[in-house]
Amino acid sequence: MGDIGEIFKLGIPWTHLVIRAIIIYVVFFIGLRLFGKRELGQFTTFDLVLVLLVANALQPAITGPDNSVTGGVIIITILLVFNRAVAIVRSRWPWFDAVIDPPPTVVVQDGQVSKPALEKEGLSETDVEMAIREHGVDKLSDVKQAVLENDGSISVVTKGGGDRFRRRRRVRFLKR
Repeated sequence: MGDIGEIFKLGIPWTHLVIRAIIIYVVFFIGLRLFGKRELGQFTTFDLVLVLLVANALQPAITGPDNSVTGGVIIITILLVFNRAVAIVRSRWPWFDAVIDPPPTVVVQDGQVSKPALEKEGLSETDVEMAIREHGVDKLSDVKQAVLENDGSISVVTKGGGDRFRRRRRVRFLKR
């Protein structure tokens, strides 16, 4: 058995771990941002498999030849601190938040489905119809506006009933 101190000995300089973690965070974030507007609970099985495989593939890119406990602590700390810093910057500078968060997309206007919006977001008319039914709306023609929000949920405003606003976070979207 080796010295217990070996598990804490870094295999590469700590600065390399910090730089690697930040680069991978940014690249992975951009990939998820391009991936589409979904909440974690809305991932399909294929989405979840993809994220798990990508995360597993990224692990060596972050750690390099280091497999020490100290390196793991440094990486976790820098990822948490960097994530918190991004949240602070988003709350202080609206322009940065606009860059980070995708804008909402109108998918139905006055009972008419926007086919270009559906294509852009990877949704089908069936997906939108399912979402409005989950909001308690029977017909597409009763929808004044349906918006795919930046968090992946769909908000529905009906034509009648005093502009009732409906939003359910559990509405699922499936990319085909």
